[in-house]
Amino acid sequence: MRPFQIHIPDEAIEGLNARLRQTRWPGSIHQTGSEDGAKLSLIENLINFWKTDFNWRTQETRLNKLPQFIATVDGYDIHFIHQKSQSPQPLPLVLTHGWPGSFIEFERIIPLLTDPVAHGGDANDAFDVVIPSLPGFGFSPSPADKGTSAKQIAGLWCGLMRQLGYDQFYAQGGDIGAGVSCWLAALYPQSVKGVHLNYIPASYRPPLGEHFLPVSESEQAFLDDVAGFMALEGAYAHLQGTKPQTLAYSLADSPVGLASWIAEKFESWVDHGGALDSVVPHDVLLTNISLYWFQNTIDASLRLYKENRLQPLAFAPDTRVDVPLGVAVFPKEIPMPPMSWVERVFRVDRWTQIPRGGHFAALEQPELLAEDIRTFFRPMRS
Repeated sequence: MRPFQIHIPDEAIEGLNARLRQTRWPGSIHQTGSEDGAKLSLIENLINFWKTDFNWRTQETRLNKLPQFIATVDGYDIHFIHQKSQSPQPLPLVLTHGWPGSFIEFERIIPLLTDPVAHGGDANDAFDVVIPSLPGFGFSPSPADKGTSAKQIAGLWCGLMRQLGYDQFYAQGGDIGAGVSCWLAALYPQSVKGVHLNYIPASYRPPLGEHFLPVSESEQAFLDDVAGFMALEGAYAHLQGTKPQTLAYSLADSPVGLASWIAEKFESWVDHGGALDSVVPHDVLLTNISLYWFQNTIDASLRLYKENRLQPLAFAPDTRVDVPLGVAVFPKEIPMPPMSWVERVFRVDRWTQIPRGGHFAALEQPELLAEDIRTFFRPMRS
């Protein structure tokens, strides 16, 4: 385990700027809305900001104020933030991001969790936070071989937490991070004492059939919503889950292509009321996109969809996961099931409807997410 500081070489920054200066825009019909995908006005504004106003070194300096490390776990080098609390008896909490996000999603929530007193909270609600970058995201190198899914990543996180001295710990996540957190609860119940999610993994498959409760009306409505979402919005997931390598050639070679692919999801999944940059400023979005560009690991991040399709969060008929689970449901989230769907396998202790926010909860509404995390884990403190 060793300390880590970000430093992107000058030539990599200039190489990016040179590519941005040579942007060639498509010449077809450009819709004013997003029914055909990322709209031209959004991407033009974002790319112009990237070329003229965005300063990577400024972002790099800010991120380097975070305590960052690299640990080797089962042959994987894992980049992570480890921010300890000064409060008495903090709970160790591992937070996991998803796609197309990164560890920077949690930047604003870190002080809310580690230093609650400074933000109007109680010292007894404090956490030590560990925020790893998924393999092939941020500054965690890409896996060398096939087979690294959320299930395997859960094992890496358990090993990382043990290296840090946390034999028992708690987990939180959304998107792919929710899948990792669910696997942690299912595979390591002696170590993982509670899990909080702001998304239910799309790969979650409870046992169904004649020997189980019939699908309820609300559950069927959810399944119908998922089918509708996949028909109209799910092309990205199908492509990334089946032929990720072909897409990776384009995104690895074109910063505009990469920005468009990622920004479309922020535009669609953030609760922003028509002004994305009012919730996720261009600087923040482009810092996230720049991580994918500079590390040239977009192929690995796409491939994780295929790995998760091949190893879904599916359970045998007699499986019961009794680790306490809390779920925060944000209104702009992509399809979320009713509580009963999750209770078919998991022990759900808390299910909260949050008044605003979307898919990137820690980035969009860190205060609301932090408060629900504190509330859920409070009864578990000794």
